[in-house]
Amino acid sequence: MSPVNALNGHATTSHPASPGSPDTVKNPLTPNRAGRAVENGEYAAFTRRVLRAYARRVADGDVEAITVMLGLSAEIDAAIGQAVTGLRGFGYSWAEIACRLGITRQAAWQRWGRAS
Repeated sequence: MSPVNALNGHATTSHPASPGSPDTVKNPLTPNRAGRAVENGEYAAFTRRVLRAYARRVADGDVEAITVMLGLSAEIDAAIGQAVTGLRGFGYSWAEIACRLGITRQAAWQRWGRAS
């Protein structure tokens, strides 16, 4: 048991590949893309709840916070650009990305392709 786990009272076992075990990954059959993150839907739902709660707070009379919300909008746009750049790095085509966004591949490239 590791010192941290001993302090927490948890006995955990990790299962890294041991040096003597054979490599079971078949590289020609394994795609270069990372596996789909399972928690993305839950994380997006949480983010929506936070944004809605913030909007209610502003709507309850915090007029100064409306400028902060506008800044959040800019952050979301920047995050989408970062996500698109990352997806392109994983090998997704402009057509695949655009299809998910409900736009043409040309529109996707015009918005985010010039920055990459």
